[in-house]
Amino acid sequence: MTEDNFVDYVKVFVRSGNGGAGSSHLRREKFVAKGGPDGGDGGDGGNIIFKTDKNLWTLFHFKFKKHFKAQHGENGSKSRSSGANGKDEFIKIPVGSVVKDTETGEVLFESIEDGEEFNAVRGGKGGLGNWHFKSSTNQTPKYSQPGIEGTEKKLTIELKVLADVGFVGFPNSGKSTLLSVITDAKPKIGNYEFTTLKPNLGIVKYKDFNTFVVSDIPGIIKGASKGKGLGHHFLRHIERNSILVFLVSCESQNIDKKFNILVDELKKYNKDLLNKEKLLVVTKCDLLGEDDISDLISNNKLKSLNIDVHFISSVTGYGIETLKDIMWKKLNIQSY
Repeated sequence: MTEDNFVDYVKVFVRSGNGGAGSSHLRREKFVAKGGPDGGDGGDGGNIIFKTDKNLWTLFHFKFKKHFKAQHGENGSKSRSSGANGKDEFIKIPVGSVVKDTETGEVLFESIEDGEEFNAVRGGKGGLGNWHFKSSTNQTPKYSQPGIEGTEKKLTIELKVLADVGFVGFPNSGKSTLLSVITDAKPKIGNYEFTTLKPNLGIVKYKDFNTFVVSDIPGIIKGASKGKGLGHHFLRHIERNSILVFLVSCESQNIDKKFNILVDELKKYNKDLLNKEKLLVVTKCDLLGEDDISDLISNNKLKSLNIDVHFISSVTGYGIETLKDIMWKKLNIQSY
């Protein structure tokens, strides 16, 4: 999947179907002088229904179609025959999608499981046929109800990637390399900022056939919560992570300060994110000697951060298996 194919935000126009009109037919049969009313009811208009599909990973399919209309209900007819209901329009979305009212910003639906359905816009009700209005004072009513019109809405769909663990870090901090080492994912890797332009997902195969999902979001820079760099566009993807793994390169002069900048950006975006289980991982330790790593491990500034700190090298494999153990342990703590 290319960056161009990763679409996680779209606006769509939807319209439910009109209800069919009730019939005002009067029964006419040979030898029946006063047949009376026998007009059937109109069918209901079709609904606009969102349905989650685990086989979809992005909102890319909306690039080609952004207008959706359900069928109108059919009109009623004689012999009290009701018109057929209009067909519902089903719109498939990935698990993790959020549907909002574009005008008000109200969250209408938030999906977390495959196969969920949400009736976003109900079709118009079909009108009643004239036989409903027969009374002692009006034996042959010629009146029937028109169908109620369908409803139009502008909706916004956002995708929040579902993953157990989210990698958070500055550009070129080693997130994509780590993802490629612990999973079968093949993210773009380069020695320049913003190599990752879309969230990448990978499945970690752990011991005894256990697995968990990790995501690597594009790098954060100072001011991301205010729109700098790639902005906060991708920050919503970590809202559903159980664990946040902060990655800082050992090349950084002040690892503690770098970590605090990342924490501050998340806090400005959504302070509730900091309630999640957290881990600080110092990357690229193959660039250091054993003594340098020992010095970092005993660094008082890192100890004062009040967070578990782990050291790795994705190149040599140093600390990788232990990192998997730590993430698995933290995930299991979260499940209780």
